[in-house]
Amino acid sequence: MSTPVTPQLVKQLRDRTDQPMGLCKQALDQNAGDMEKAIAWLRSQNSKMGVKREGNETAEGRIGTFVDNAKKVAAIVEVRCESAPSAKSDQFIALANDLAKHVAAKNPNDVPDALTQPYVGGSGTVQDRINDVVGVIREKMVLHKFQRLEGSVYGSYVHHDGTVGVLLECRGGAANDELLRDVSAHIAALNPPYTTTADVPADVMAREKQLVMAEIQADPKNASKPANIVEKIAEGKLKTKLAEIVLTEQPMANVGKYPNTTVGAALQKTGLAPIKFVRFKVGAVTL
Repeated sequence: MSTPVTPQLVKQLRDRTDQPMGLCKQALDQNAGDMEKAIAWLRSQNSKMGVKREGNETAEGRIGTFVDNAKKVAAIVEVRCESAPSAKSDQFIALANDLAKHVAAKNPNDVPDALTQPYVGGSGTVQDRINDVVGVIREKMVLHKFQRLEGSVYGSYVHHDGTVGVLLECRGGAANDELLRDVSAHIAALNPPYTTTADVPADVMAREKQLVMAEIQADPKNASKPANIVEKIAEGKLKTKLAEIVLTEQPMANVGKYPNTTVGAALQKTGLAPIKFVRFKVGAVTL
């Protein structure tokens, strides 16, 4: 038995799918006014459009993050599209965040596995969720990569333009959301190569120490200084050099909010210590 395709029914489908009114009416006409079948029909059309645009380049995109410290799980994703305006649209921003939430909840093995999983936030698969936005924006979109972390305390930050995002993993007590966000923003801006001094490879540390000693020996003012003074000078210079490459040794980027405070000290005050961080930048090559 068919359902009359009224303007109210078309609007209802439009509200549920964000598809153009004309396409919503066509979907309902094709499916005798059955709402669920009309949604499935729209998804099939969006999927076909995605295939049609498969050769298009996806050079733009956005980072999405999701953190649930109650469940001690977090995820970060990079989602790509064709144009910068689309990457900044509300629909695409929501998509990136929804996919991060899905990855955190369902722990897919890889991107192909994720795309075929039932979408945690609604009906259909993850690919269907992507196709729904493709149908609205009319561009190719892909889940490019993701990373999921579990078992610790997490913070995150995504830059206002969406092109850089960070997940920070710490050990310790309760999460301090504001501080963890601030440290994640620091990482997004400065991108230190290492999280802690212990993470610095031995050869890198040895090279930094050699550079420090070479600087000291090259300064005539140090020639007559006792060995213990020279050692203290070397320690200070090494600490300065490590602050260029080690997160915990760096002064907090927001000096107005955290004056004379290193990242490590700021975290330590709240009973936290960094384990690792994941920093995604749209278009960056993964080594």
